[in-house]
Amino acid sequence: METSLVLKCWGPVEADYNTHGGLVLNRLFAEHPDTQKLFPKFAAITDKGELASSAAVAAHGATVLKKLGELLRARGDHAALLKPLATSHANTHKIPINNFKLITEVIVKHMAEKAGLDGAGQEALRKVMAVVIADMDATYKDLGFSG
Repeated sequence: METSLVLKCWGPVEADYNTHGGLVLNRLFAEHPDTQKLFPKFAAITDKGELASSAAVAAHGATVLKKLGELLRARGDHAALLKPLATSHANTHKIPINNFKLITEVIVKHMAEKAGLDGAGQEALRKVMAVVIADMDATYKDLGFSG
């Protein structure tokens, strides 16, 4: 049920992943500046205007949102999608699990403002992401990554 509440507002995001993705990552970097250093391609960009207009930032944000869309459509049956994602984020990218909580809140705010996600939908997205993050954390622990 939670995924349905989120997916009913997913259309605007899906219609323009690049714009929404760029906005989400730029907001993440603005609200949590330490997260920017986790993205080697963008870590050195200090000019906020350059960051906001960066096609690479928008493309990476689009990738994040497309994967979120896949996870939402899996409706909880996401193990096959999540395992490689968690493995790469632990072993290759070394992304601490807390950062997924940070971006979740950014996405919740963004969807409330730009996609009409109401209070129930916001809570639903938080619940879905709590499960996803817990499952990622379990994979992190299996891999011996304590990020």
